[in-house]
Amino acid sequence: MEITTILTILVLVIGFYMSWNIGANDVSNAMGTSVGSGALTLRKAVILAAILEFSGAFFVGSNVSETMQRGLIDTDMFMSEPTILILGMSAALLGTSLWLQMASYFGWPVSTTHAIVGSILGFGGVVGGMEAIRWDEVLSILISWVLSPLMSATISYILFSLLQRKVLFAIKPAEATLKLLPYLTFVVFGTFTLSLIFNGLDNLDIHLSFPEALSISIAAGLLAFGVTYLLVRRKQDIAAYETASRHSPQSVVSLDKAIKHLQRVHSNTVEDAHDKIASILKEVRTLSKTLRTETSFAERTSEYRTVENMFVYLQICSACFVAFAHGANDVANAIGPVAAVLDIIKNGAISDVATVPSWLLAFGGIGIVIGLATYGWRVIETIGKKITELTPTRGFCAEFGAAVTILIASKCGLPISTTHCLVGAVLGVGLARGIRAINLNMIKDIVLSWIITIPASAIMSVVVFYGLKFLFTHFNAL
Repeated sequence: MEITTILTILVLVIGFYMSWNIGANDVSNAMGTSVGSGALTLRKAVILAAILEFSGAFFVGSNVSETMQRGLIDTDMFMSEPTILILGMSAALLGTSLWLQMASYFGWPVSTTHAIVGSILGFGGVVGGMEAIRWDEVLSILISWVLSPLMSATISYILFSLLQRKVLFAIKPAEATLKLLPYLTFVVFGTFTLSLIFNGLDNLDIHLSFPEALSISIAAGLLAFGVTYLLVRRKQDIAAYETASRHSPQSVVSLDKAIKHLQRVHSNTVEDAHDKIASILKEVRTLSKTLRTETSFAERTSEYRTVENMFVYLQICSACFVAFAHGANDVANAIGPVAAVLDIIKNGAISDVATVPSWLLAFGGIGIVIGLATYGWRVIETIGKKITELTPTRGFCAEFGAAVTILIASKCGLPISTTHCLVGAVLGVGLARGIRAINLNMIKDIVLSWIITIPASAIMSVVVFYGLKFLFTHFNAL
């Protein structure tokens, strides 16, 4: 068997293994919140993610694949020895895959983008020296890793704050939800359509200008608005469960919190202050009891469950949005280096431009889907159930904020971290509820995993490279 055939088979196998690991670990970010909030069962989440991840990888994935393929290291330094670059890219993929396999086993939601970037930089730095690394490109990627969680956190914070003000803290939450749903649906479907068709269908030779894409997106949003409006009109009877009280159930919750604080103060005071606090505490308890009766607190609390149930459908849409965006961005992690290697094998030299064929994007998309279906449940459980309490309203805001950030980055060719975006989005939602709503210990662990991932994958990449180089040299000597 010729050496080129062996190398081709090797890189395709490693690339598929890498895609499988992306599906097993990183796709959990797309569907974990939906499973955790109860909007989707694990089975339905896997089916939806499989369809949307593959679509994102195939239709939009090529933009980022080109950045990962040639933007991180100076491939001109390997012109005289293209085989070294082949082995190095293969080592980067395999080293990253091994790290992701370990992380998936323990249910750690690590960043695949961190890992592959660290692997490529590790190989490039050891083999070609520090001058082989394109530090300007690395700097732009590092900046995007900082900006992406800030951007997704901001979008999610604003959106959830709007929902709190207009829906959750409204006197009639169910009625407010029915009024707001058509507009939210318009934004979701309009944004999703725009991100799909504007410069996103190049693989199908469909090219639209921005005004054309915007017009189609507005039309799609208006269609979704109309359908939702008609459905909402049929659900107006939900509002019949509401009371005509002037008071919001939130006032009862706030008074209960005030009673707990007053009890703490009462137990730590003496003499006159102790008696005054006791008197105030008695009045607040009486007021709380009165408001609980006037607001029909039990009925109104069930009304919030009705609101959350209505947001289930929007969260499913936003979950699909995130899955599509993730497929568009993260297929590059597996396919970029594979495309570079296959181009070198085909031409026998390093070319200035190596295109990413459609079949290779589909190849990576299939690997992601299989990885999700066979091993993704471990990290989905971590994201959905072990970080924070999720509801459809919170999950929708987090997913939509993250998806918008990911797709903007995908259009700009920046390989950002899906994990960064979703963690930032969840933080944004949490901050809108107050700092106490955030599990700071879990956030600390996640940030620590981000820090560890880069050096760990870089070290594995270097070790695998020297192993592959030894085998290749030994094979040639036979």
